[in-house]
Amino acid sequence: MRRYILSIDAGTTSCRAIVFDKDGKVLGVGQKEFQQHFPKPGWVEHDAWEIFETQVFCIKDAIAKAKIDGNEIAAIGITNQRETTVVWDRQTGKPIHNAIVWQCRRTQEIAYKLRKESDLFRNKTGLIPDAYFSGPKIAWILENVPGASKLAQEGKLAFGTIDTWLIWHLTGDKSHKTEPSNASRSMIFNITSLDWDDELLKRLNIPRTMLPEVISSDGDFGTTDKNVVGFEAPICANLGDQQAALFGQGCFESGMAKCTYGTGSFLLANAGNKLGMAPGLLSTVAWKLDGKPVTYAYEGAIFIAGAAVQWLRDGLQIIQSSSETEKLATSIESNEGVYFVPALVGLGSPWWNSDVRGTIIGITRGTTRAHFVRAALEAMAYQVADVAKDIEEHGITLNELRVDGGATHNKFMLQFQSDVLRIPVIRSSQSESTAWGVAALAGIKSGLISGLDEISRNWQNDLTVKPTTDRTADYEGWKCALKSTFANVDPIELKQLAQVRS
Repeated sequence: MRRYILSIDAGTTSCRAIVFDKDGKVLGVGQKEFQQHFPKPGWVEHDAWEIFETQVFCIKDAIAKAKIDGNEIAAIGITNQRETTVVWDRQTGKPIHNAIVWQCRRTQEIAYKLRKESDLFRNKTGLIPDAYFSGPKIAWILENVPGASKLAQEGKLAFGTIDTWLIWHLTGDKSHKTEPSNASRSMIFNITSLDWDDELLKRLNIPRTMLPEVISSDGDFGTTDKNVVGFEAPICANLGDQQAALFGQGCFESGMAKCTYGTGSFLLANAGNKLGMAPGLLSTVAWKLDGKPVTYAYEGAIFIAGAAVQWLRDGLQIIQSSSETEKLATSIESNEGVYFVPALVGLGSPWWNSDVRGTIIGITRGTTRAHFVRAALEAMAYQVADVAKDIEEHGITLNELRVDGGATHNKFMLQFQSDVLRIPVIRSSQSESTAWGVAALAGIKSGLISGLDEISRNWQNDLTVKPTTDRTADYEGWKCALKSTFANVDPIELKQLAQVRS
């Protein structure tokens, strides 16, 4: 009897595969990192073929560790780093260029040229033109890879975010599909009509023939090829990683919110079935279930969160492991005026500025590595607070924040987050909220799970942190640090920033 669910979780720095039972218990995990490529300052690439091979390894490893047979997999769900862009040859299945990662800023010139049409893009896609999204990345590949534009016009190229890329190859090159939560991150998908938008495609010179079919998030994405992974099973759920975490956290009612702390930090609030717009925030598709109205979400996308700690470890080499950070942060009573704005690849929500760069202020002769570490952890909380403020200013009151991700094991950061937000911060008992979210959706589709009510009933937390300290003065210091960061931006860019915020 088929009774297990396989979750494929393709992240920014590693691939994972997790075997769950219907109650969310983890039976086996396969995980492996893949190489990051930085060909120029601000550029970030992945080898898409390496991602596919790494993912296949993880699938086989997870099944072996779960001590089950692949034929016992009832359903597969896929979740992925969202805006990362792959363009490949339909005949050979090989990429024509390395995947351009969501963090990559090479397309900021393309995005800024489109800022004069911000209202057009925002009204159709819910997004602000930015290098972050897939559309400009596709345009860059077509413009810069020799012969790519001609091949695209001839219908010989395919585009996909990592979900689509994996689906194509896992099904033996038979399925070219995605779903609305991923498509809505492209800047060329109309989130009202739930279809690719011809007017926006024309603006970016992208042929519609490149694009995958968009189906429901719990649709039929194809069946795995036995020659590829060793077994056949239906891929019947697909969600972008942040939407999957929202689902896995049981945030099914309007106003419920979660924040995932990973390489970046992403706060999503369920906005219900009516599309709304808020300056500084993204309006995005949370999910579209078969036969039901689309569910929207407000999103704050913070580019650098855990990546700031990685920079302290790998770039400055002042720590050996992220596990050191809590002890270092609590070794001093305050930040003593040291603030770190981690704009290492620009700033996302609510500022949307690609040109600002990281800033550390308040350094004195007495500053130590503990101050840098504490400032990095505090910056995670401040950036989330900036987003939460925008959400609340546009009609959604946050009464609590459900959290997940690696940084939530740092109790100092969680307490500081609760203090800054002035609401309880609740950590899910399910440490794999993203992977479980899409697995749960696949479980519902396959009949192993009865529905959303069962997921809500079974949701549990292992830690609730409530505000204990007034952080008003600290937050004012953060805002001063932001001003210092923007002071280094060209006045024209500041004017554009103000227009976006208004």
